[in-house]
Amino acid sequence: MRADPTLPHHRLPSADLDELSCGEGGPATVDLLLAAERSRRLLLLRMLDDATDLGPAWDLLSAVQRRAPEVVDELLMYPQTGMWLATALRRLRGSEPQDDPPLWVVLGHVSSLAAAAALRAELDFSIEIPMRHGRVPLPTLGCAELPATEPWTTATVRGEGGRAVVVAPGAEVAVPTPPDAPAPGWHPLRRLTLGPANHRLELALDDVDPYRTYPRPTEPRPLSEDATEQWRRLLERAWAVLLDEQPRTAEAMRRGLLSLTPGPARERFRPRSVTAGDAFGGIESSEPDDHVQLAVTLIHEFQHTKLGGLLHLTPLLTPDTTEAPELWYAPWRDDPRPLDGLMQGIYAFVGIARFWRTHRLASGAATPLAHFEFALWRAHVTTALRQVHRHERLTPVGAQLLDRLYALCTRWLDEPVPDAPLALARMCAADHATRWRSHHLRPPEPAVRETTRAWLSGAASPPRSLAATPEVATDDSARWLDTLAVLTRHRLTGEDTEKAAATVTAALRADALLAAGEAEAAQEAYLSHLLTTPDHPTAWSGLAQSLALTGTSPTAAHFLRHHPERARAVFRSLTTATGTPPDPIDLATWLAT
Repeated sequence: MRADPTLPHHRLPSADLDELSCGEGGPATVDLLLAAERSRRLLLLRMLDDATDLGPAWDLLSAVQRRAPEVVDELLMYPQTGMWLATALRRLRGSEPQDDPPLWVVLGHVSSLAAAAALRAELDFSIEIPMRHGRVPLPTLGCAELPATEPWTTATVRGEGGRAVVVAPGAEVAVPTPPDAPAPGWHPLRRLTLGPANHRLELALDDVDPYRTYPRPTEPRPLSEDATEQWRRLLERAWAVLLDEQPRTAEAMRRGLLSLTPGPARERFRPRSVTAGDAFGGIESSEPDDHVQLAVTLIHEFQHTKLGGLLHLTPLLTPDTTEAPELWYAPWRDDPRPLDGLMQGIYAFVGIARFWRTHRLASGAATPLAHFEFALWRAHVTTALRQVHRHERLTPVGAQLLDRLYALCTRWLDEPVPDAPLALARMCAADHATRWRSHHLRPPEPAVRETTRAWLSGAASPPRSLAATPEVATDDSARWLDTLAVLTRHRLTGEDTEKAAATVTAALRADALLAAGEAEAAQEAYLSHLLTTPDHPTAWSGLAQSLALTGTSPTAAHFLRHHPERARAVFRSLTTATGTPPDPIDLATWLAT
């Protein structure tokens, strides 16, 4: 009987695929994704060894593997190792910018990994590793800091009997034993243990590994003790919320959430977070406004982590053979997105909508803001899904995933939400879509010119040519399209929106009035803004929403909500032709005929 020459490969059972297709996935499913990720990283490491000589680092890693294989496994599966492997291979292939750090520093990071592994395995060793602006990171352990006169040079790490020193010309730093405590010249990698004994989350708060930021590496920036303690408190409270309200997801996170890279705080209600498919288990996050926002961030990025793991096993889309990729409206972005990017966002924001669906019903959390968030995100995700859930490029797995998410979100649309936050969520959802259209859709130029002539000649209605499908043309100036939603959050937390507008980037006074419910004043403010700034794209959206609320001109309101790009283009053309802008409401009413 001949042996089967087929190499073993990872399979995702149908039950686990079903879980992931609904935006979920328990601990067992995450374990399968982790096992596949381990194999992938071993392959990447072998590819790197084949492409370049890893020399003494490879020998030292091999020695650790023989003595303490669990140490090599943990280092291999650390998110930042995955990011480094992918970065190194892209640099070797020339598919990533060849700027700082130099290639030898990138490739030399394998020596840092080997030194960390050997120290943890208590081997005796000596190895030269890169020093970056005076800092010498030892992955999963911490970072030594020494004087340096050059940005990129080397240091030597020597280990004996489980103790190590980092040596550079004229300086030496002893790595403390154990290495998780601060010491002169040493910044430890802080490892947090969160939650009760039977539901603990063990998480690295990584502020020192150069590959902790995605998609580009950055140099170590150790946190102060006060900042570390603040992150610990926020994470403790966020974890308590997830254990109470999302217990199955929390159990999965205990397996698949390995590190969090802390970043500085941002504008209120505008956090930043990111993951990378190459860094399974790692999250980068700005300091949150509060623990609930942090819980949402963990959900959001863990969704990306799971989908990234699935994509390493099976494609969701067939290759795009067109010359220019299709671009789509993503209600959580300022820019148009390709199909694969839109699917990533859909999967992540289904998780956010699910969080708010549960959180708004939790004891003490049934606030207008929580109801607003659920209503807003279920609307946004459903809008995105309606565009693409039967797209021709979907593979069978991709079609199953989007069909099930679409069915889930449409069921959520039937769930009751109090009238006031529901109305605000609908207004903000419509406003974001209208702002996006104003920026990124372009009516045909000949049609705009023809329409301009028709208006100036007193025609009863615009030419049909203006109704042609507009072109999606990315406007790089499109920023802060979530402004009305941000101001609405300020309102729902009891703040004066006009005062808050001073802290909200890109907010107009008219936006603050609209968020406060002062529709008539907002309408006048938007009209005034358009007449003094004729090319302002997002004021058209605010005018549409305020007109809908005041009932001043239902025809103009409907037209501007659905076709602001036509009004903007013709308005701009008329202003250029005559030197005087027309009345925006009169123009929109005429364009709607």
